[in-house]
Amino acid sequence: MKFTNSVKLYKKAVDLIPGGVNSPVRAFKSVNREAPIFVKKGEGCRIWDEDDNEYIDYICSWGPLILGHNHPKVIEEVKKIIENGSSYGLPTKYEVDLAELIVDIVPSIEKVRLTTSGTEATMSAVRLARAYTQRNKILKFEGCYHGHSDALLVKSGSGLLTDGYQDSNGITDGVLKDTLTLPFGDIEKVKKILENKDIACVIVEPIPANMGLIETHKEFLLELREITKKTETLLIFDEVISGFRLALGGAQEFFGITPDLTTLGKIIGGGYPVGAFGGKKEIMDLVAPVGRVYHAGTLSGNPIASKAGFATLTYLKENKSIYKDLEEKTKYLVKNIEILAKKYSVNICVNSIGSLFTIFFNDKKVENLEDSLKSNTENFSIYFNTMLENGVVVPPSQFEAHFLSMAHKQKDLDKTLEIIEKAFKNIGEKNGK
Repeated sequence: MKFTNSVKLYKKAVDLIPGGVNSPVRAFKSVNREAPIFVKKGEGCRIWDEDDNEYIDYICSWGPLILGHNHPKVIEEVKKIIENGSSYGLPTKYEVDLAELIVDIVPSIEKVRLTTSGTEATMSAVRLARAYTQRNKILKFEGCYHGHSDALLVKSGSGLLTDGYQDSNGITDGVLKDTLTLPFGDIEKVKKILENKDIACVIVEPIPANMGLIETHKEFLLELREITKKTETLLIFDEVISGFRLALGGAQEFFGITPDLTTLGKIIGGGYPVGAFGGKKEIMDLVAPVGRVYHAGTLSGNPIASKAGFATLTYLKENKSIYKDLEEKTKYLVKNIEILAKKYSVNICVNSIGSLFTIFFNDKKVENLEDSLKSNTENFSIYFNTMLENGVVVPPSQFEAHFLSMAHKQKDLDKTLEIIEKAFKNIGEKNGK
Protein backbone atom coordinates (compact mmCIF):
# COMPACT_ATOMS: atom_id res chain seq x y z
CA MET A 1 0.00 0.00 0.00
CA LYS A 2 1.04 3.56 -0.65
CA PHE A 3 0.21 6.33 1.86
CA THR A 4 1.55 9.34 -0.06
CA ASN A 5 -1.59 11.49 0.08
CA SER A 6 -2.25 10.78 3.75
CA VAL A 7 1.34 11.72 4.64
CA LYS A 8 1.06 14.98 2.69
CA LEU A 9 -2.23 15.84 4.37
CA TYR A 10 -0.79 15.09 7.79
CA LYS A 11 2.25 17.29 7.25
CA LYS A 12 -0.07 20.12 6.24
CA ALA A 13 -2.37 19.45 9.19
CA VAL A 14 0.47 19.59 11.73
CA ASP A 15 1.03 23.27 10.82
CA LEU A 16 -2.67 24.07 11.29
CA ILE A 17 -4.02 21.76 14.01
CA PRO A 18 -2.28 20.76 17.29
CA GLY A 19 -0.67 17.41 16.53
CA GLY A 20 -2.33 17.43 13.12
CA VAL A 21 -5.52 15.85 14.47
CA ASN A 22 -8.71 16.89 16.27
CA SER A 23 -8.69 13.93 18.67
CA PRO A 24 -5.35 12.57 19.97
CA VAL A 25 -5.67 8.81 19.26
CA ARG A 26 -6.13 9.60 15.57
CA ALA A 27 -2.46 10.63 15.27
CA PHE A 28 -1.29 6.95 15.22
CA LYS A 29 1.72 7.95 17.35
CA SER A 30 1.43 5.01 19.77
CA VAL A 31 1.64 2.54 16.88
CA ASN A 32 4.77 4.12 15.40
CA ARG A 33 3.26 5.46 12.17
CA GLU A 34 4.67 8.44 10.30
CA ALA A 35 1.11 9.64 9.73
CA PRO A 36 -2.48 8.48 10.18
CA ILE A 37 -4.61 7.49 7.24
CA PHE A 38 -7.04 10.16 6.05
CA VAL A 39 -10.40 8.63 5.19
CA LYS A 40 -12.23 9.60 2.02
CA LYS A 41 -15.37 7.47 2.18
CA GLY A 42 -17.07 4.48 3.80
CA GLU A 43 -19.56 1.86 2.69
CA GLY A 44 -20.81 -1.13 4.68
CA CYS A 45 -17.90 -2.46 6.75
CA ARG A 46 -15.25 -0.82 4.57
CA ILE A 47 -13.48 2.53 4.32
CA TRP A 48 -11.19 4.03 1.67
CA ASP A 49 -8.40 6.51 2.34
CA GLU A 50 -7.10 9.42 0.29
CA ASP A 51 -4.67 7.05 -1.47
CA ASP A 52 -7.61 4.81 -2.44
CA ASN A 53 -6.49 2.00 -0.13
CA GLU A 54 -9.43 -0.16 0.93
CA TYR A 55 -9.84 -1.47 4.50
CA ILE A 56 -12.17 -3.68 6.49
CA ASP A 57 -13.08 -1.36 9.36
CA TYR A 58 -13.16 -2.37 13.04
CA ILE A 59 -13.25 1.17 14.41
CA CYS A 60 -16.75 1.98 13.06
CA SER A 61 -16.32 5.62 14.12
CA TRP A 62 -15.55 4.30 17.65
CA GLY A 63 -18.91 2.59 17.94
CA PRO A 64 -21.78 4.59 16.38
CA LEU A 65 -21.92 2.68 13.11
CA ILE A 66 -23.56 -0.49 14.33
CA LEU A 67 -25.39 -0.71 10.98
CA GLY A 68 -22.22 -0.01 9.01
CA HIS A 69 -21.10 2.98 6.98
CA ASN A 70 -23.67 4.79 4.84
CA HIS A 71 -26.58 2.53 5.72
CA PRO A 72 -29.33 3.19 3.11
CA LYS A 73 -32.11 3.71 5.66
CA VAL A 74 -30.09 6.30 7.57
CA ILE A 75 -28.79 8.15 4.53
CA GLU A 76 -32.25 8.30 2.99
CA GLU A 77 -33.65 10.05 6.07
CA VAL A 78 -30.67 12.40 6.38
CA LYS A 79 -31.03 13.55 2.77
CA LYS A 80 -34.66 14.49 3.39
CA ILE A 81 -33.69 16.68 6.34
CA ILE A 82 -30.71 18.38 4.68
CA GLU A 83 -32.94 19.51 1.81
CA ASN A 84 -34.96 21.57 4.31
CA GLY A 85 -32.05 23.01 6.29
CA SER A 86 -29.35 21.98 8.72
CA SER A 87 -29.95 23.88 11.97
CA TYR A 88 -32.41 26.44 13.32
CA GLY A 89 -31.65 27.10 16.98
CA LEU A 90 -35.33 26.35 17.60
CA PRO A 91 -37.20 23.12 18.42
CA THR A 92 -38.05 20.60 15.70
CA LYS A 93 -40.30 17.56 15.55
CA TYR A 94 -37.29 15.30 15.03
CA GLU A 95 -35.74 15.85 18.46
CA VAL A 96 -39.10 15.04 20.07
CA ASP A 97 -39.34 11.84 18.01
CA LEU A 98 -35.83 10.78 19.07
CA ALA A 99 -36.50 11.60 22.73
CA GLU A 100 -39.72 9.56 22.66
CA LEU A 101 -37.89 6.57 21.22
CA ILE A 102 -35.08 6.79 23.80
CA VAL A 103 -37.58 7.00 26.67
CA ASP A 104 -39.47 4.04 25.26
CA ILE A 105 -36.38 1.84 24.99
CA VAL A 106 -33.98 2.73 27.83
CA PRO A 107 -35.20 1.33 31.20
CA SER A 108 -33.90 4.15 33.44
CA ILE A 109 -34.97 7.13 31.35
CA GLU A 110 -38.28 8.91 31.96
CA LYS A 111 -37.07 12.23 30.56
CA VAL A 112 -34.05 12.99 28.40
CA ARG A 113 -32.08 16.07 27.34
CA LEU A 114 -30.19 15.96 24.04
CA THR A 115 -26.66 17.36 23.80
CA THR A 116 -24.00 17.57 21.11
CA SER A 117 -21.45 15.11 22.52
CA GLY A 118 -20.91 12.40 25.10
CA THR A 119 -18.56 14.69 27.01
CA GLU A 120 -21.30 17.29 27.35
CA ALA A 121 -23.76 14.61 28.46
CA THR A 122 -21.57 13.24 31.27
CA MET A 123 -20.52 16.71 32.41
CA SER A 124 -24.17 17.75 32.66
CA ALA A 125 -25.22 14.52 34.41
CA VAL A 126 -22.59 15.06 37.12
CA ARG A 127 -23.68 18.69 37.58
CA LEU A 128 -27.28 17.52 37.88
CA ALA A 129 -26.32 14.86 40.45
CA ARG A 130 -24.59 17.47 42.57
CA ALA A 131 -27.63 19.72 42.46
CA TYR A 132 -30.02 16.91 43.33
CA THR A 133 -28.00 15.53 46.26
CA GLN A 134 -26.55 18.86 47.42
CA ARG A 135 -23.15 17.14 47.64
CA ASN A 136 -19.92 18.10 45.88
CA LYS A 137 -17.75 15.01 45.60
CA ILE A 138 -18.03 12.37 42.89
CA LEU A 139 -16.58 8.88 42.53
CA LYS A 140 -15.28 7.39 39.29
CA PHE A 141 -13.14 4.38 38.42
CA GLU A 142 -9.54 4.34 37.23
CA GLY A 143 -9.28 3.89 33.47
CA CYS A 144 -12.93 4.72 32.79
CA TYR A 145 -13.22 7.58 30.33
CA HIS A 146 -16.25 9.84 30.57
CA GLY A 147 -15.25 12.60 28.18
CA HIS A 148 -12.88 15.52 28.67
CA SER A 149 -14.62 17.76 31.19
CA ASP A 150 -12.33 18.67 34.10
CA ALA A 151 -13.99 16.61 36.83
CA LEU A 152 -13.95 13.44 34.74
CA LEU A 153 -10.40 13.59 33.39
CA VAL A 154 -8.92 12.38 36.68
CA LYS A 155 -7.37 8.89 36.32
CA SER A 156 -8.98 8.66 32.91
CA GLY A 157 -8.60 6.23 30.03
CA SER A 158 -8.81 6.31 26.23
CA GLY A 159 -6.45 8.77 24.54
CA LEU A 160 -4.70 9.67 27.78
CA LEU A 161 -3.56 6.08 28.31
CA THR A 162 -2.58 5.86 24.65
CA ASP A 163 -0.27 8.84 25.14
CA GLY A 164 1.09 7.46 28.40
CA TYR A 165 -0.56 9.51 31.14
CA GLN A 166 -3.74 9.45 33.22
CA ASP A 167 -4.46 13.07 34.26
CA SER A 168 -4.64 16.15 32.03
CA ASN A 169 -2.83 19.39 32.78
CA GLY A 170 -5.06 22.40 33.40
CA ILE A 171 -7.24 20.81 36.09
CA THR A 172 -7.43 22.76 39.35
CA ASP A 173 -6.59 21.36 42.78
CA GLY A 174 -10.22 21.92 43.80
CA VAL A 175 -11.48 19.68 41.00
CA LEU A 176 -8.93 17.00 41.88
CA LYS A 177 -10.04 17.14 45.51
CA ASP A 178 -13.69 16.59 44.63
CA THR A 179 -13.11 13.69 42.20
CA LEU A 180 -12.34 10.42 43.98
CA THR A 181 -11.10 7.37 42.08
CA LEU A 182 -10.95 3.65 42.78
CA PRO A 183 -9.85 0.54 40.87
CA PHE A 184 -12.69 -0.81 38.74
CA GLY A 185 -14.41 -3.78 40.35
CA ASP A 186 -13.31 -3.18 43.95
CA ILE A 187 -16.69 -3.01 45.68
CA GLU A 188 -15.30 -3.11 49.22
CA LYS A 189 -13.41 0.14 48.66
CA VAL A 190 -16.57 1.66 47.16
CA LYS A 191 -18.55 0.76 50.27
CA LYS A 192 -15.92 2.33 52.51
CA ILE A 193 -15.86 5.62 50.58
CA LEU A 194 -19.65 5.90 50.45
CA GLU A 195 -20.01 5.34 54.21
CA ASN A 196 -19.77 9.09 54.93
CA LYS A 197 -22.70 9.85 52.64
CA ASP A 198 -20.94 12.88 51.13
CA ILE A 199 -20.62 11.60 47.55
CA ALA A 200 -23.06 13.07 45.00
CA CYS A 201 -22.73 10.30 42.45
CA VAL A 202 -20.85 7.26 41.29
CA ILE A 203 -20.29 7.36 37.54
CA VAL A 204 -19.27 4.17 35.79
CA GLU A 205 -18.96 2.62 32.36
CA PRO A 206 -21.00 -0.55 33.00
CA ILE A 207 -18.84 -2.06 30.28
CA PRO A 208 -15.48 -0.24 30.48
CA ALA A 209 -14.07 0.11 26.96
CA ASN A 210 -11.49 2.87 27.35
CA MET A 211 -8.63 0.94 28.96
CA GLY A 212 -9.30 -1.76 26.46
CA LEU A 213 -12.50 -3.73 27.00
CA ILE A 214 -13.00 -4.99 30.55
CA GLU A 215 -15.51 -7.79 31.12
CA THR A 216 -17.77 -6.64 33.96
CA HIS A 217 -18.98 -9.00 36.67
CA LYS A 218 -22.73 -8.52 37.12
CA GLU A 219 -22.32 -8.96 40.88
CA PHE A 220 -20.17 -5.82 41.03
CA LEU A 221 -22.85 -3.71 39.36
CA LEU A 222 -25.58 -5.22 41.54
CA GLU A 223 -23.67 -4.37 44.71
CA LEU A 224 -22.88 -0.93 43.33
CA ARG A 225 -26.60 -0.34 42.80
CA GLU A 226 -27.38 -1.56 46.32
CA ILE A 227 -24.79 0.60 48.11
CA THR A 228 -25.65 3.75 46.16
CA LYS A 229 -29.32 3.36 47.06
CA LYS A 230 -28.44 2.78 50.69
CA THR A 231 -26.29 5.93 50.87
CA GLU A 232 -28.63 8.04 48.68
CA THR A 233 -25.85 8.45 46.14
CA LEU A 234 -26.91 8.75 42.51
CA LEU A 235 -25.68 6.00 40.21
CA ILE A 236 -24.81 7.18 36.70
CA PHE A 237 -24.32 4.65 33.93
CA ASP A 238 -22.16 6.09 31.17
CA GLU A 239 -23.65 4.21 28.23
CA VAL A 240 -22.16 6.37 25.51
CA ILE A 241 -20.52 3.21 24.14
CA SER A 242 -22.71 0.40 25.51
CA GLY A 243 -26.06 2.10 24.89
CA PHE A 244 -27.94 0.39 22.03
CA ARG A 245 -24.81 -1.66 21.28
CA LEU A 246 -24.64 -4.28 24.01
CA ALA A 247 -28.41 -4.72 23.77
CA LEU A 248 -31.26 -2.57 22.52
CA GLY A 249 -31.67 -1.11 26.04
CA GLY A 250 -27.93 -1.03 26.64
CA ALA A 251 -25.97 -2.52 29.53
CA GLN A 252 -28.81 -1.77 31.95
CA GLU A 253 -31.11 -4.05 29.97
CA PHE A 254 -28.35 -6.62 29.51
CA PHE A 255 -27.60 -6.82 33.24
CA GLY A 256 -31.08 -5.96 34.50
CA ILE A 257 -29.82 -3.06 36.63
CA THR A 258 -31.44 0.39 36.55
CA PRO A 259 -29.28 3.45 37.33
CA ASP A 260 -30.59 6.86 38.42
CA LEU A 261 -29.11 8.68 35.42
CA THR A 262 -27.84 7.48 32.07
CA THR A 263 -25.60 9.20 29.54
CA LEU A 264 -25.78 8.29 25.86
CA GLY A 265 -24.07 9.17 22.59
CA LYS A 266 -22.63 7.55 19.47
CA ILE A 267 -25.38 5.19 18.20
CA ILE A 268 -28.22 7.61 19.08
CA GLY A 269 -26.86 9.96 16.40
CA GLY A 270 -26.45 7.33 13.70
CA GLY A 271 -22.96 8.64 12.91
CA TYR A 272 -23.63 12.34 13.53
CA PRO A 273 -22.53 14.42 16.56
CA VAL A 274 -24.86 13.80 19.49
CA GLY A 275 -25.16 13.04 23.19
CA ALA A 276 -27.90 12.78 25.80
CA PHE A 277 -28.47 12.44 29.51
CA GLY A 278 -31.65 11.21 31.11
CA GLY A 279 -33.25 9.59 34.12
CA LYS A 280 -36.10 9.86 36.59
CA LYS A 281 -38.52 12.78 36.14
CA GLU A 282 -37.88 14.12 39.64
CA ILE A 283 -34.18 14.46 38.86
CA MET A 284 -34.47 15.67 35.26
CA ASP A 285 -36.98 18.37 36.20
CA LEU A 286 -34.13 20.20 37.93
CA VAL A 287 -32.74 21.03 34.47
CA ALA A 288 -33.45 24.51 33.05
CA PRO A 289 -35.87 25.91 32.07
CA VAL A 290 -37.92 23.87 34.56
CA GLY A 291 -35.24 23.99 37.27
CA ARG A 292 -32.01 25.87 37.88
CA VAL A 293 -29.39 23.39 36.66
CA TYR A 294 -28.30 25.11 33.49
CA HIS A 295 -27.68 23.27 30.26
CA ALA A 296 -27.83 24.73 26.75
CA GLY A 297 -26.47 24.10 23.27
CA THR A 298 -26.97 25.77 19.91
CA LEU A 299 -26.81 22.41 18.12
CA SER A 300 -28.45 20.28 20.85
CA GLY A 301 -31.19 18.24 19.20
CA ASN A 302 -29.81 19.06 15.77
CA PRO A 303 -32.39 17.87 13.20
CA ILE A 304 -29.89 15.94 11.08
CA ALA A 305 -28.41 14.05 14.04
CA SER A 306 -31.87 13.50 15.51
CA LYS A 307 -33.26 12.04 12.30
CA ALA A 308 -30.18 9.86 11.72
CA GLY A 309 -30.43 8.59 15.28
CA PHE A 310 -34.16 7.97 14.99
CA ALA A 311 -33.64 5.96 11.79
CA THR A 312 -30.87 3.90 13.42
CA LEU A 313 -32.75 3.17 16.64
CA THR A 314 -35.94 2.33 14.75
CA TYR A 315 -34.05 -0.14 12.60
CA LEU A 316 -32.49 -1.75 15.69
CA LYS A 317 -35.86 -1.93 17.45
CA GLU A 318 -37.45 -3.64 14.45
CA ASN A 319 -34.51 -6.03 13.93
CA LYS A 320 -33.49 -7.17 17.42
CA SER A 321 -31.90 -10.33 16.02
CA ILE A 322 -28.97 -8.08 15.03
CA TYR A 323 -27.60 -8.37 18.56
CA LYS A 324 -27.42 -12.16 18.52
CA ASP A 325 -25.85 -12.09 15.07
CA LEU A 326 -23.21 -9.57 16.18
CA GLU A 327 -22.41 -11.61 19.28
CA GLU A 328 -21.95 -14.77 17.20
CA LYS A 329 -19.63 -12.96 14.78
CA THR A 330 -17.57 -11.64 17.67
CA LYS A 331 -17.33 -15.07 19.33
CA TYR A 332 -16.21 -16.56 16.00
CA LEU A 333 -13.40 -14.02 15.71
CA VAL A 334 -12.32 -14.35 19.33
CA LYS A 335 -12.24 -18.16 19.27
CA ASN A 336 -10.04 -18.20 16.18
CA ILE A 337 -7.81 -15.36 17.40
CA GLU A 338 -7.03 -17.41 20.51
CA ILE A 339 -6.25 -20.47 18.34
CA LEU A 340 -3.86 -18.43 16.18
CA ALA A 341 -2.15 -16.94 19.22
CA LYS A 342 -1.36 -20.42 20.55
CA LYS A 343 -0.11 -21.51 17.13
CA TYR A 344 2.51 -18.73 17.08
CA SER A 345 3.16 -18.62 20.86
CA VAL A 346 1.89 -15.06 21.22
CA ASN A 347 0.75 -14.09 24.70
CA ILE A 348 -2.70 -12.51 24.55
CA CYS A 349 -5.85 -12.05 26.60
CA VAL A 350 -8.97 -11.41 24.55
CA ASN A 351 -11.85 -9.71 26.38
CA SER A 352 -15.17 -9.58 24.58
CA ILE A 353 -18.86 -8.92 25.11
CA GLY A 354 -21.58 -8.46 22.52
CA SER A 355 -20.02 -6.81 19.45
CA LEU A 356 -16.90 -5.46 21.20
CA PHE A 357 -13.52 -7.05 21.86
CA THR A 358 -9.95 -6.11 22.75
CA ILE A 359 -6.80 -8.14 22.15
CA PHE A 360 -4.49 -7.42 25.07
CA PHE A 361 -0.92 -8.52 24.43
CA ASN A 362 -0.71 -9.79 27.97
CA ASP A 363 -0.16 -13.26 29.43
CA LYS A 364 -2.68 -12.76 32.27
CA LYS A 365 -6.38 -11.98 32.58
CA VAL A 366 -7.09 -8.26 32.26
CA GLU A 367 -9.69 -7.09 34.77
CA ASN A 368 -8.73 -3.47 35.56
CA LEU A 369 -6.43 -0.59 34.65
CA GLU A 370 -3.41 -2.05 36.44
CA ASP A 371 -3.71 -5.27 34.42
CA SER A 372 -4.25 -3.38 31.18
CA LEU A 373 -1.11 -1.28 31.63
CA LYS A 374 1.00 -4.47 31.74
CA SER A 375 0.20 -5.17 28.07
CA ASN A 376 3.02 -5.31 25.53
CA THR A 377 2.40 -2.21 23.42
CA GLU A 378 5.29 -3.06 21.09
CA ASN A 379 3.54 -6.28 20.11
CA PHE A 380 0.30 -4.34 19.69
CA SER A 381 2.09 -1.96 17.32
CA ILE A 382 3.25 -4.89 15.16
CA TYR A 383 -0.31 -6.21 15.17
CA PHE A 384 -1.78 -2.83 14.18
CA ASN A 385 0.69 -2.14 11.37
CA THR A 386 0.45 -5.63 9.89
CA MET A 387 -3.33 -5.30 9.84
CA LEU A 388 -3.29 -1.81 8.32
CA GLU A 389 -0.78 -2.65 5.60
CA ASN A 390 -2.89 -5.65 4.60
CA GLY A 391 -6.23 -3.88 4.38
CA VAL A 392 -7.73 -4.11 7.88
CA VAL A 393 -8.00 -1.07 10.15
CA VAL A 394 -8.25 -1.67 13.91
CA PRO A 395 -8.10 0.87 16.76
CA PRO A 396 -4.66 2.58 16.80
CA SER A 397 -4.26 1.98 20.54
CA GLN A 398 -3.89 -1.00 22.85
CA PHE A 399 -6.37 0.72 25.16
CA GLU A 400 -9.42 0.81 22.91
CA ALA A 401 -12.04 -1.70 21.75
CA HIS A 402 -12.68 -3.21 18.32
CA PHE A 403 -16.27 -2.75 17.08
CA LEU A 404 -18.22 -4.97 14.71
CA SER A 405 -21.16 -3.84 12.61
CA MET A 406 -24.11 -5.53 10.97
CA ALA A 407 -22.28 -5.01 7.68
CA HIS A 408 -19.40 -7.37 8.56
CA LYS A 409 -20.00 -10.62 6.69
CA GLN A 410 -18.40 -14.05 7.09
CA LYS A 411 -15.96 -13.39 4.25
CA ASP A 412 -14.81 -10.24 6.03
CA LEU A 413 -14.23 -12.12 9.27
CA ASP A 414 -12.25 -14.85 7.48
CA LYS A 415 -10.15 -12.26 5.64
CA THR A 416 -9.49 -10.54 8.95
CA LEU A 417 -8.31 -13.80 10.52
CA GLU A 418 -5.93 -14.36 7.59
CA ILE A 419 -4.28 -11.02 8.34
CA ILE A 420 -4.27 -11.63 12.10
CA GLU A 421 -2.34 -14.84 11.41
CA LYS A 422 0.26 -12.76 9.52
CA ALA A 423 0.44 -10.33 12.44
CA PHE A 424 0.91 -13.08 15.02
CA LYS A 425 3.53 -14.74 12.85
CA ASN A 426 5.43 -11.44 12.69
CA ILE A 427 5.19 -11.04 16.47
CA GLY A 428 6.36 -14.63 17.02
CA GLU A 429 9.35 -14.11 14.73
CA LYS A 430 10.25 -10.87 16.49
CA ASN A 431 10.15 -12.62 19.82
CA GLY A 432 12.21 -15.53 18.49
CA LYS A 433 9.44 -18.10 18.83
